[in-house]
Amino acid sequence: MSTKDTENKKTVVENNGNVEKNENLQVGDILAKAEQFINKNKKTLLIVLLSVVAVVVVICLYSFWYIPSQEKEAANSMFAAEQYYIQGEYDKALKGDGKHMGFVAIGDDYSSTKQGKLAKYYAGRIYLEQGKYKEALDYLKSFSPKDAYMASQAKCLVGDCYMELNQIDEAINYYKKASTTNVNDFTTPAILMKLATAYEMKKDYKSALDTYKMIKTNHPASPEFQQIEKYITRMETILEK
Repeated sequence: MSTKDTENKKTVVENNGNVEKNENLQVGDILAKAEQFINKNKKTLLIVLLSVVAVVVVICLYSFWYIPSQEKEAANSMFAAEQYYIQGEYDKALKGDGKHMGFVAIGDDYSSTKQGKLAKYYAGRIYLEQGKYKEALDYLKSFSPKDAYMASQAKCLVGDCYMELNQIDEAINYYKKASTTNVNDFTTPAILMKLATAYEMKKDYKSALDTYKMIKTNHPASPEFQQIEKYITRMETILEK
């Protein structure tokens, strides 16, 4: 090996050593600064750590103890209210009988539970049947179930409230949402009939005709299909004039 090669090799080794030395110094500097920061902020860091632990504990207690216990209490309270509802004793179903809670109190006291949310749905239905449409809207619009069938029914009932209040555009909006939330041959055609009726009230006969045709095309197994042709014919006659 020539003298020049030896010198080059020596230079490379020295450079590598310097790089490694600099990296070690940088790491050591970082560690030293980190240690200084920890020592300087021990109290603050401890408070942050304890706060995180406390939040985790609260979430666990809420999810695995509080909510299940609330669900059980709400379910027990719901039984009597549902029985009154089935029997048509709407005032007791809504407000309770002095011994058992009604849907209104259950919905308020157990609003974070499934049963509490269902109580709001029942309360909304009763208020609708009693002709108290604004009260019905307050409860029905606060009901947001994950179940598609219940979601569709709630939206349809909101549409019914708006129809009774003569707010046809809002009714159409909710009927449209209800008709696409849980599409089936049992409930969807009935909702579409309400939607078509709302369009007729606005004298939007083209949209009404299209809605009736949706029933004819998409829901031949439904009861509404049996008489849909006469509705289609009536709309076509109006549009031809």
